[in-house]
Amino acid sequence: MYEPATDVNQVLKPLWHVGDGRMLFAGCLRRNALHSHSASVLLAGLYDDFRLKLGGGSWFSCRAAIIRAGDAYEFDADGRPLAVLYVEPTEASAEGLAALIQQTREEHGALIGQQSDLGLLREIYEAAGSPRWVHEAVAELVEFSTAGTRPTIDVRVARAIEAIAVQERDESEMDAERACPPSVAEAARTSGLSMSRFQHLFKQETGVCYRRYAAWARMRSAVSEVVAGSNFTTAAHAAGFYDQPHFAHEFRRIFGAPASRSLANVRS
Repeated sequence: MYEPATDVNQVLKPLWHVGDGRMLFAGCLRRNALHSHSASVLLAGLYDDFRLKLGGGSWFSCRAAIIRAGDAYEFDADGRPLAVLYVEPTEASAEGLAALIQQTREEHGALIGQQSDLGLLREIYEAAGSPRWVHEAVAELVEFSTAGTRPTIDVRVARAIEAIAVQERDESEMDAERACPPSVAEAARTSGLSMSRFQHLFKQETGVCYRRYAAWARMRSAVSEVVAGSNFTTAAHAAGFYDQPHFAHEFRRIFGAPASRSLANVRS
């Protein structure tokens, strides 16, 4: 078994990184209730196996797993360090991340691995200075995993995703009422499609509906604000949530755990 470079019983602060098309959490976690994301997800036990439950299935142990966007799951890391890498549909598909895990099998649509070679993620977690270079490290990891397999997404859906990303980047200059992604009607009009055709195409290409993806982008923005040093109330307003309770409710829905536990005392 891999021996940590640091005593994991002396708990390190959790690390969140929010980059373009990629988001990473590395830290000690317990049980996260049933939830799903609008991005492909890689889960990796940094030193040990963790327990995973997919949809309505049974609990089982594994070292790593890749979950498709939109698929529901829950996990229990029993307080041990876990890395969770979220990759947007324009960056990589679930299949594209498969190079990061070994001894795989498919179960309920997820790819389960009994081994993983993720020393870089352990280094990110253990190194005190990793917030200074985590952006490059995560980019390197994703680029390695997706070499030759970059996803091809319908250009109209890709443009809609980019429009959401542009709004996300500009939110810091807006008030809460304006800090919202384009509506379905606006996105459909820009794409030159009817609303029903656009929504069908968006889900077909990404695995989730447009509104759900827009909510995910808003949450990414709020997490980024917290990592940058904002309190929950300020982050909530900056990302376009009505108030801090609205943000807390959406965080629990999206991540299966309270924001107070997952975002407290993060590294900067």
